[in-house]
Amino acid sequence: MQTITLGPNGPQVPALGIGTWAWGDTLFWNYGKEYGAEQVREAFFAALDAGVNFFDTAEIYGLGESERLIGQFMQEADRPVQIATKYFPLPWRFNAQAVVDTLTASLKRLQVDHVTLYQVHWPFDFLMSQQTLINALADEVEKGRIGAIGVSNYSADKMRQAHKFLADRGIPLAVNQMNYSLLTRQIETNGVLDTARELGITILAYSPLAQGLLTGKYTPDSSPSLTGARKLDPRFSQKGLEKISPLIKALQQIGDAHQRTPAQVALNWLIAQGGVIPIPGAKNANQAQQNAGALGWSLSPDEVAQLDEISRACR
Repeated sequence: MQTITLGPNGPQVPALGIGTWAWGDTLFWNYGKEYGAEQVREAFFAALDAGVNFFDTAEIYGLGESERLIGQFMQEADRPVQIATKYFPLPWRFNAQAVVDTLTASLKRLQVDHVTLYQVHWPFDFLMSQQTLINALADEVEKGRIGAIGVSNYSADKMRQAHKFLADRGIPLAVNQMNYSLLTRQIETNGVLDTARELGITILAYSPLAQGLLTGKYTPDSSPSLTGARKLDPRFSQKGLEKISPLIKALQQIGDAHQRTPAQVALNWLIAQGGVIPIPGAKNANQAQQNAGALGWSLSPDEVAQLDEISRACR
């Protein structure tokens, strides 16, 4: 199994994880209608069977239901599981005790006494300063309840600030979780990726398949009916799908050469960037198995460059 270290010297995890926003979420992902607990349970165990034991969740995913489901599944598992979850800086969380209480609640739902990675979901400063927040997280590392600290959706400047606060405590900033895919590449030009590489921070790439656009399932000629969050995304319109069709064709051609799917090629492209862990979602066992097929092989440098060039023209 390909592995990667979180940050400069953090825990080792598979080079690909599973994002679980859709597990238990009824607001965006139609949980309970198109799929349910049994399907995501099968996804969980299919991922483990494929060697992918790194799951990313958050307290707000399904208002805690995602964590609860994972906690239940882990009780059934006979193998180690590595969990990343997140703290949301809500306005009424105004002191360090809020961090302690929120982490405690997540651990209770997950039925564990520590997590591999704990992340700040958004860089909001309401009534609690970033320094107070970061120091509270550092305290939890020292208590052993957090293996590594991460942030999510942080700009280059915010990431550098968090890194400095942690460095003052002798603790590295391990992760910045960002929206990153062949169709979403802003972190390459806004300083986030360069700063992460400079500081040794790993990028967790959420939405690495652009909500399914990079799977080849959605085309101008044949597109399934849109549900959930996809209804709000203009890239799923006829015009949007026509714009990205050259990239989908390239993914299919390269995939055929490697006997891989377009999605597996798109995920492998992210892995090839170095210091990047894609965390695609999986609502069922087949999707989890397909995700794992991005591991164990590599695109050639020419193929990486070809996808790079075509994707830039499609954005």
